[in-house]
Amino acid sequence: MQKYIKIHPDDKVAVALSPLEAGTVVTIDKQTLTLTEDIPQGHKFALKDLEAGEPVVKYGYPIGITKEAVKTGSWIHVHNMKTGLGDLLTYEYDKQDTSLSPTEKRFFQGYRRRNGKVGVRNEIWIIPTVGCVNNVATAIERKAQTLVKGSIEAIAAFPHPYGCSQMGDDQDNTRKILADLINHPNAGGVLVLGLGCENSNIEELKKFIGPYDENRVKFLVAQECEDEITESLKLLEELADFAGKAKREPINCNELIIGMKCGGSDGLSGITANPVVGAFSDLLISKGGTTILTEVPEMFGAETLLMNRCENEELFEKTVHLINDFKNYFTSHNQTIYENPSPGNKKGGISTLEDKSMGCTQKSGSAPVRGVLSYGEPVREKGLNLLSAPGNDLVASTALAASGAHIVLFTTGRGTPFASPVPTVKISSNSNLYGHKKNWIDFNCGTMVEGTSLSELSNQLFDYVIAVASGEEVKSEKAGFHDMAIFKQGVTL
Repeated sequence: MQKYIKIHPDDKVAVALSPLEAGTVVTIDKQTLTLTEDIPQGHKFALKDLEAGEPVVKYGYPIGITKEAVKTGSWIHVHNMKTGLGDLLTYEYDKQDTSLSPTEKRFFQGYRRRNGKVGVRNEIWIIPTVGCVNNVATAIERKAQTLVKGSIEAIAAFPHPYGCSQMGDDQDNTRKILADLINHPNAGGVLVLGLGCENSNIEELKKFIGPYDENRVKFLVAQECEDEITESLKLLEELADFAGKAKREPINCNELIIGMKCGGSDGLSGITANPVVGAFSDLLISKGGTTILTEVPEMFGAETLLMNRCENEELFEKTVHLINDFKNYFTSHNQTIYENPSPGNKKGGISTLEDKSMGCTQKSGSAPVRGVLSYGEPVREKGLNLLSAPGNDLVASTALAASGAHIVLFTTGRGTPFASPVPTVKISSNSNLYGHKKNWIDFNCGTMVEGTSLSELSNQLFDYVIAVASGEEVKSEKAGFHDMAIFKQGVTL
């Protein structure tokens, strides 16, 4: 088993792939050094003497600067390094041609909807327009489980606290996300449950939904009926009759849309799990498919790598706005732009936002950026897309689903049980997590430091995603979890 790694030839640090004790002799690039202190798994140690204020290079790029002089073989982390990032930046477009060669077709067993869209699940969703009917929606979900049979795979409610007492962008965001979920092809049937007096009432929401199939989408206003649960169950029976006729059929992978997100990252995330997802993304795109990368605040410090892969200058400018608009969002709320990484990230070996961002953007692979999406905007371009959403796991994963992702790939070094509106594949960066939380983790990339190659793992992940798209349940689905969260930015009345 490999015990340490220098990721890029220009790096001034190496990463411990397993815990290393003080006094361990390390040989890298014909250089031999002795560790001066214990180095936890996922953490960095210096490969050369660094002066105070010197850039710390990892992944071939600066990930921060030293706060004091650091000796060769020393542990380098938050106690002796800090971010080197500033606030708003100006950028120049330096286009890099990263086009991919086409590869052979692959197929999965999915559902073809009447409007031509494709789903990987045939579920019935209960969408509340407002938080006031959340408990009603979950009560309906419980009572409707007898309808889960045949090709109907789940009935799930999506409670949320919004839909009223909101203003401006917040109100529009709620309506966009709810409409996106109502239109999502993973749902073979949808019951939209309103209260009647809310801002985002059903008639307002219909303006965002657009044309819909009356057999697939039903509406109920709770204030207008005597027993909303009984009436809802009648509508769900109609939806089940309609959705139950759907059958899986072979569908080309060029219609597959996969969201990419990380959370609870550790020092191995950017070495194992995220690069594997990036290689998967390239593989799917080479077959004509689509991927979406989000969590904009965790692009800060690595954004130029994405900007220079934009297919044209218009996309470059959109990416500049994507980054700077999020920075302005932070400063408009008097918050520090670089208040990141989290305590769990730091415990796992991530020292600065640049460190985290360089690892995060590994999920994008090497494909050109072909689309830049605002929050709640459906994906239109095949290939790699960037989506405006925060780093919060539930909010960002919901945003990926709302933009059209059939499945979300979620890499983690710490572990989490949460779900999203679509199948959410948990991918561990280390084998310890996989062994410890097999009830959470679906796929282990920790074997990459145990002898399995990047190519092998990315192909294994591709096969697994095909299986999930064809109906295999992920761990959170087996647990019965369906989560969603909407991005709140402004005032609540």
